[in-house]
Amino acid sequence: MSRFLAKNEHLVDRALRVLLGLGLLSLTFVGPHTALGYIGLVPLATGLLGSCPLYSIFGFSTCRVSPHKGG
Repeated sequence: MSRFLAKNEHLVDRALRVLLGLGLLSLTFVGPHTALGYIGLVPLATGLLGSCPLYSIFGFSTCRVSPHKGG
């Protein structure tokens, strides 16, 4: 897997993204029936993949990093 799609989201971050994505998508079908709800595809996709391209670009991660076991 490339560095761009490396896992960089914590489980809580992923769950919040999925919930936000589903909430925004519901605006398309239930709420005011606006096409802006399709913006919810972005957090939904990044939450399901566990990788945020912007996190990768800026070198940010919410995943726990295991300590290096070097000598």
